[in-house]
Amino acid sequence: MKILAKTGNNNIATVYIAQMDNGKRVEFVESTQPPVPRGKKWVLIISSLFGCCVKCAFCDAGGIYRGKLSKEELFEQIDFLVKTRYPDRKIPAEKFKIQFARMGEPALNMNVLDVLSEFHARYDAPGFMPSVSTIAPVGTEKFFEQLLLIKKEIYREKFQLQFSIHTTDQGYRDRLIPVKKMDFQAIADYGMDFYEKNHRKITLNFALADDTPFEPEFLQKYFSPDIFLVKITPVNPTYNALKHNLHSDLLLSNRRGNLINELKKLKYEVILSIGELEENYIGSNCGQYLEKFEQAKEKLVKGYTYKIKNLNLQFK
Repeated sequence: MKILAKTGNNNIATVYIAQMDNGKRVEFVESTQPPVPRGKKWVLIISSLFGCCVKCAFCDAGGIYRGKLSKEELFEQIDFLVKTRYPDRKIPAEKFKIQFARMGEPALNMNVLDVLSEFHARYDAPGFMPSVSTIAPVGTEKFFEQLLLIKKEIYREKFQLQFSIHTTDQGYRDRLIPVKKMDFQAIADYGMDFYEKNHRKITLNFALADDTPFEPEFLQKYFSPDIFLVKITPVNPTYNALKHNLHSDLLLSNRRGNLINELKKLKYEVILSIGELEENYIGSNCGQYLEKFEQAKEKLVKGYTYKIKNLNLQFK
């Protein structure tokens, strides 16, 4: 693997773009959560696919799909980030999270499961917690069956599973995520099998645009607040979000506060995750992809302007 470019802020996040031995390019990130120091929490966000075949309406990683990363290519991303800071592979962070959520839907790559199975044989990381964020595509039943076994056998208390569903309206969900997906009942059933009492709840992720349909009471039909929590984030300012007129001004201006109160009244634990504004400029947020920036005829000026370092190639 050869690092081609990086951009970022060492105190917040750094995005790397690299070329694998097969000539394909990949993007991965390391980040912290100010003011929490790296020794308390350190997060790596790695790619599982070369691009993505899903083409979510607000994600720039879709549309340019070149296949799956091998197990070793997945580990190469982790190795580079870990050994840059901890050459002995001993990671002291109290909470060390790896998110399989940069480029690509992880459930479409069975090699992700091999990485989860072999991780502790390669690294000394007592605080390690894997994070799998998925849209739950149809046809990935084998992945989820094996993921359940790995979680119960190896991780139990330390595992973050997130279903990115984004809306309570199934038709609107199909427009945002234009592939066949598990329906709400199938996700709920799997979540009930995955969850263990007093362990970490399963996350339902909603990247809410201003016009996104969201009915808190609808969630109760499928998702028990004893098993699931709700995470709400704004739609990141990507090129595709702009193209599809997806903005989160109401959420960012706190004018959707009643929504959170309604969820809490229904006994849901709610996480409002807005993050640092500079992450948009760095391009470290989910759905942001450097190649898309390079290809754009017009550059966004509100929050999606990469400060490119060490970049001396043209994307094709």
